[in-house]
Amino acid sequence: MDALFRNSRRKLSQGLLFWREAGEGTPVIFLHGAWEDSSQWLSVMETLSQSFHCFAPDLLGFGESDRPNIHHSIDLQVECIAEFLQALKLEKVYLVGHSLGGWIAASYALKYAEQVYGLMLLAPEGVEVEGQKKYWQKMRQLMNRSPLFYQILRSLRPLTKIFGLHEKVEKDCQMRQELLQYPTACQLLFQRQQPEIEAELLQNRLHLMEVPVLILQGGQDLLDAVVKSQTYTQLTPKVDFKMIPHAGNNLPESCAGIVAGDIQDFIKQLN
Repeated sequence: MDALFRNSRRKLSQGLLFWREAGEGTPVIFLHGAWEDSSQWLSVMETLSQSFHCFAPDLLGFGESDRPNIHHSIDLQVECIAEFLQALKLEKVYLVGHSLGGWIAASYALKYAEQVYGLMLLAPEGVEVEGQKKYWQKMRQLMNRSPLFYQILRSLRPLTKIFGLHEKVEKDCQMRQELLQYPTACQLLFQRQQPEIEAELLQNRLHLMEVPVLILQGGQDLLDAVVKSQTYTQLTPKVDFKMIPHAGNNLPESCAGIVAGDIQDFIKQLN
């Protein structure tokens, strides 16, 4: 990579926050997805750092940031980002968020509109769609069962094959192992009490959004993700929506050039 990336850490009230940084000029903050860290944005930042001052923190509980033993929430993440921007004396910024980072970025813009020039959301989480409660229940069960449960299931492989359950058992085991690598994401998305999660969803507040918004969505992503992006688009006042037909579920990495170009064009429109 040609861009000069700088890695930094700052002690905040909830713990140490790590971030990657490149470029100079107008600040753009990149918030990563649920199953990622700030490295997700490196290719996008390499392009945009030629024109902007790019910052990509590891959210609290992710990557190289501290993982404090606390009760995580979207509002806690918002306050960590607010403290981070204050520490760096960044009075007003553009916010970019993918997936969980999109939920946090949108929540930040609703709470601190005066600090945000514009908001760019890639396949954002944070609104309710049909079947979501059932999904939360399934994920909670997957995470709350003991490792012994899955060891026993795997030891019964001959039986699970007979009953056609072998592929489902293996898929569940693999998914659980992947989820265990991101405990904070699991807590934020589906392991908290359902009323608490629902209280932080944004579908009833998006009409209050004061800042301009760009939403990018991959056409080959899961249907739930597409519906969430469409919900954001329908409920947000000043919004542009762009579908990237051939893209899947990780736009910052799979379509870095397109994403960087769309972000740059959006910012230029606002200036």
